[in-house]
Amino acid sequence: MTGPTPDTARGSAGEVFRVFLKLGVTSFGGPVAHLGYFRDELVRRRAWVNDREYADLVALCQFLPGPASSQVGFGLGLHRAGSLGALAAFTAFTLPSAALLVAFALGASVFQGVIGAGILTGLKIVAVAIVAQAVWGMARTLTPDRSRAGIAVAAALLAILLAGSLGQIAAILLGALAGLVFCRQATAALPGQMSFPVSRAVGIGCLVLFALLLFGLPLLAPAAGSPGLTLFEAFYRAGALVFGGGHVVLPLLQSGVVEPGWVTNPQFLAGYGATQAVPGPLFTFAAYLGTASAFGPGGVAGAAVALAGIFLPGFLLLTGVLPFWDSWRSRPGAQALMRGANAAVVGILAAALYNPLFTTAITGPGPFCLGLVCFVLLTAWKAPPLAVVLVGAAGGVLLGLLG
Repeated sequence: MTGPTPDTARGSAGEVFRVFLKLGVTSFGGPVAHLGYFRDELVRRRAWVNDREYADLVALCQFLPGPASSQVGFGLGLHRAGSLGALAAFTAFTLPSAALLVAFALGASVFQGVIGAGILTGLKIVAVAIVAQAVWGMARTLTPDRSRAGIAVAAALLAILLAGSLGQIAAILLGALAGLVFCRQATAALPGQMSFPVSRAVGIGCLVLFALLLFGLPLLAPAAGSPGLTLFEAFYRAGALVFGGGHVVLPLLQSGVVEPGWVTNPQFLAGYGATQAVPGPLFTFAAYLGTASAFGPGGVAGAAVALAGIFLPGFLLLTGVLPFWDSWRSRPGAQALMRGANAAVVGILAAALYNPLFTTAITGPGPFCLGLVCFVLLTAWKAPPLAVVLVGAAGGVLLGLLG
């Protein structure tokens, strides 16, 4: 297997932290939009990886349980600066939204009234533009021929017709199989394969730890009689059993914290609404729930326990699989599978661009015009995402005041 290209020479954990902190305060719109922000900043602007490498990592994280966009960020940080880089990427990307949601749970009301609603509307529209840019750019790289374009279209149709994580996983699986049949051409070693500083022994250890915690915590927590450990177990279970991340985790969280009476249903719904108004991963909803929970330590300590519980299983799985994934995908047959899977990723992003992003954000001529302006700023003017976020938020407020 070839090593990283010159553009992906190793960086520092500090560099990773600074870049992901910027992403953490600007990445609105949920996990699909985050993938667009990551591509714009790390593939197009900084060239840490190329589109093929990025799509490989996205495809893998779509397969695994856990927060897909955070897993992609964790993997990019690991690739760039080792284990400290992975920790830096996770911390920087998660901290802004987690802090805002802790503040909200403690009583600091945010995003209220016409102004707040307008900002939220504008941020949803920006997310549409960001994902549209990502789909356009990735399609040019990953679907350059009829076969892969057809796979992308089929994946988009499947993801739209079979909503949820089941449709996404099925689209990637069928796309990979189609790639094995239709994309076997030019199966020489691919340049610039990503490498990760994780040994097979460490990978196996992470997989074993994942399983021990998943099956052992339900037995250990009641025996220990520790509220904090019980809280950790509830969030670990949610993070370990959800495919697709984001909104898909809500039923698991609701059953884990509302049904036992730790958080009331009105509290749960208010926190979910606040989560839509902040940047960063939707899994930081756990910070709000841990803070507001009447069970466990509560406050900032409860938020830390909940965040650790919900994110840990996805990161253990990703770290455990990476050493074997890196070796497996260098084989010619695997390359054909990945061509198909990468094309399917483009289709999945296109489907998500339509639903839920476009259908919920573009509700009339005004939002469409604002979305078009944001898209042109990103693609033709090469404006930085932060500037587009500010334009979108201001435009959303203006639409709210006018309408």
